[in-house]
Amino acid sequence: MMNAKNDTKAKFANYRRILESKAEEVRDSLSKQKAAQVVSRLDVPSDEGDLSQQHHEEWLFLNRNSIEMQLLREISDALKRIELGSYGVCPECEEDISSKRLDAVPWARYCVTCQDLVAARIEAGDFDGALEGASR
Repeated sequence: MMNAKNDTKAKFANYRRILESKAEEVRDSLSKQKAAQVVSRLDVPSDEGDLSQQHHEEWLFLNRNSIEMQLLREISDALKRIELGSYGVCPECEEDISSKRLDAVPWARYCVTCQDLVAARIEAGDFDGALEGASR
């Protein structure tokens, strides 16, 4: 007889595959971005315009990289929640997260209602515990 934890893992096997695939896609994108950044970098910029362009491209790279790293952390957290048997349950209200939301954002930590509340708390400057995984 399967226990509740195994039931949850089986129930969310499809989401696990989606999350693992998305994680691989993000890791691949990060690798390609890094390679493109290295290839496009001039050893010695010929003038201030080239230097400015290079700095701008580095800034864009770092911003894209940090966004993708955050997404990778959220995906990793979702995979851990599947293992722990807490995936699909909102930690704020302890209600099930709708399958519609999980289909759209499989790494979602909160239900839509609580996500809005967490985002509002963050916007208001109440960062106590609200930041952890609250960006989706």
